[in-house]
Amino acid sequence: MRIQVNGARREVADSATVAEVLDALGMPAAGIAVALDGEVVPRAAHAATPVAEGAVLEVLTAVQGG
Repeated sequence: MRIQVNGARREVADSATVAEVLDALGMPAAGIAVALDGEVVPRAAHAATPVAEGAVLEVLTAVQGG
């Protein structure tokens, strides 16, 4: 199925979860924040949150500095 991740179209498995999408993209599980269709997904829920066709996933990485 097709989804958008940070504005880029991606092809993922039909039954993909947020955790599986992050893993497929090589993104770390820690130090990131994820929003699915505009709603924040807590890290504890990544493995149980399914991603639907046409979903929009925004992944933000924490950056240290000032």
